[in-house]
Amino acid sequence: MDVSAILSAVNNFVWGPVMLVLLVGTGVFLTVRLKFLPWRNLGYAIRMVFSKRDNHAGDITPFQSLMTALSATIGTGNIVGVATAMVLGGPGALVWMWISAAFGLSTKYGESVLAVKYRETNSVGEMAGGPMYAMKNGIHNGFGRLLAFLFSVFVVLASFGIGNMTQANSIAAALSSSYEIPTWLVGGIITIAAISVLIRGIRSIGLVSSVVVPAMAVFYFFASLVVIAVNFAAVPAGVVEMFRMAFSFDSVAGGIGGSIVASMLTSMRWGVARGVFSNEAGLGSAPIAAAAARTDHASRQGYVNMTGTFFDTMIICMLTGLVIASSGVLGTTDPATGKLISGVQLTILAFSTVFGDYGKLIVSIAISLFAFSTILGWEYYGEKALEYLVKQRPVIMAYRILFSLVTFVGATTTLEIVWNFSDTMNGLMIIPNLICLLWLNKDIAKECFDYEEKVVAHEKKGEFIDYQVDPADIPAEAYDQSMR
Repeated sequence: MDVSAILSAVNNFVWGPVMLVLLVGTGVFLTVRLKFLPWRNLGYAIRMVFSKRDNHAGDITPFQSLMTALSATIGTGNIVGVATAMVLGGPGALVWMWISAAFGLSTKYGESVLAVKYRETNSVGEMAGGPMYAMKNGIHNGFGRLLAFLFSVFVVLASFGIGNMTQANSIAAALSSSYEIPTWLVGGIITIAAISVLIRGIRSIGLVSSVVVPAMAVFYFFASLVVIAVNFAAVPAGVVEMFRMAFSFDSVAGGIGGSIVASMLTSMRWGVARGVFSNEAGLGSAPIAAAAARTDHASRQGYVNMTGTFFDTMIICMLTGLVIASSGVLGTTDPATGKLISGVQLTILAFSTVFGDYGKLIVSIAISLFAFSTILGWEYYGEKALEYLVKQRPVIMAYRILFSLVTFVGATTTLEIVWNFSDTMNGLMIIPNLICLLWLNKDIAKECFDYEEKVVAHEKKGEFIDYQVDPADIPAEAYDQSMR
């Protein structure tokens, strides 16, 4: 058996039904364990995203932390992954993406709480946190350190593939196929842009992400709304078809899906897999960014970062799905190959039903922004995982430079075996992370209920609560800003 076949077999397991059941099952367990508070407090969590409370220890604001996490999660999966899921799993796959995301809220909350609770300060005064520190400091034995070591290795290896080369290649391929821009030119631009941001560390990444991520999300949001509005007559039937196929044991798509055939299990598999791949709930990556935030309580940042799953899957992925469903292009066959059109080409086809030739421009811009922001976010994940393994600062600086240079390789070369390997590493991150979440579920629950009683219950009544600072010690100006 060759290396490619071995990687394929491993991938079938780590992204297969058993692992996906464990992922969603952990989300269900945590949702019940936390008495559905992540669901009940979703509105509160969204308000906290825009709260100006950053007078605490940390490297970046809570908003910048979320944007850094979103920069890594909102990527090509929101465009390519959704289209692929709807072709392979039928329109019902979108429903299962939403369902997995609903339970993923609790998973992302739990991961982020542990990341902040067990974070440390490194040699240059920056916060260092994430699942590896929760495993080391929370489990308190050799097994915890082993899990932390394995998780960190998987993150570093995955960062070069899923978080780097595949993203750079997506940008280069989109611009090359749509506008015949040379891949070497695209690769050079990406490399220069990446190194100019990454060389200065998390504060630079957080600052750029806080501008790029909202801008790209708003751009894609309104472009999608235009398509949905123009094709709105097909939306009600499309939504009905999604739910019908999501829960039908053997179903052929109706008007919105052409000849696509997908059972409930197929829809579930592809919907959950692409949903998890997109929002990363359970992978343990986003909590690394959560640990850098300035916050007064681990649970507050847990709620803030939890909204990343909501924005990524329940908003951005939903928009892509509705654009495709309402445009009537799902199930279209490519006359040149005789195969169903999927991936980015399907999304372009959907936008083109309203924008014509500008459809590919919109998708190309979206992919470029989404993918580049993913490169920034994943560099930070890989850097912090490497920092856990190797403490020397020169090594960290070398990693930033190497990571930036590798984007050129990704943009100009097709390395399928490298992509498969990094995909495997990405999936293997799940195993130690889920063990940690289940092992430390009492810690998560304790933080959640403590915060609910002492903070949320009061703030929902309009009171100002700072868990670490007495309101009398806060200047009036700062107090007023925190209340806005």
